[in-house]
Amino acid sequence: MRFEILRLDDIDGTPVDRTVVDAASVNRIVQQAAAIGQRIWIRPAETSAS
Repeated sequence: MRFEILRLDDIDGTPVDRTVVDAASVNRIVQQAAAIGQRIWIRPAETSAS
């Protein structure tokens, strides 16, 4: 499963950066964001039908 991670602006919470990662990478990104106090939003990545 893949997840979309949005980094949020500290002032108004608008997304400033977006990345899509696999499930194994989510924990590392959450740990990094927590260490520096960064706000993030994680949601399942949309999949396109082929």
